[in-house]
Amino acid sequence: MDHTSHHTANHAAQEKEGQDNSGHIAAGGASWGTAMQATLHCLTGCAIGEILGMVIGTALSWGNVPTIVLAIVLAFLFGYSFTLYAVRKAGLSLKAAVRVALAADTVSIAVMELVDNLIVALTPGAMDAQLSDGLFWAALLGGFAVAFLITVPLNRWMIGRGRGHAVVHAYH
Repeated sequence: MDHTSHHTANHAAQEKEGQDNSGHIAAGGASWGTAMQATLHCLTGCAIGEILGMVIGTALSWGNVPTIVLAIVLAFLFGYSFTLYAVRKAGLSLKAAVRVALAADTVSIAVMELVDNLIVALTPGAMDAQLSDGLFWAALLGGFAVAFLITVPLNRWMIGRGRGHAVVHAYH
């Protein structure tokens, strides 16, 4: 049986989706699925850190600015920690893993934090809402959703150019 035509068609389909034969991201593009996975990875860390920061700041009766600063710092910390864990598990030294995490996640986390915090800040009453208020959670979760929608195409573009989460794929 001749597998040449099947291989060629399969390779063409993968290239169209931005993958090479091994399933890795090709230099010219990235699939939407890959970009969504990368964005969900970052968003998970961001959400954990940001929610934890909001809870801590609110529980300590801090003002809006210190609470938001804590939430952003924790969002970056948790966002980076997910990548650090994965690449350390793959055998990278801590120094190399930190470099990979910074390269993989910084732009994605920064954009998500900017968008999410803008949504919360621009939602009337959200900055004064308490953790028990539906408005607080609606603004925060709505901000995460909008941040996700904006960051997916950005991550797709970066991965397609060998940047962002593309640097992590070598360690999967």
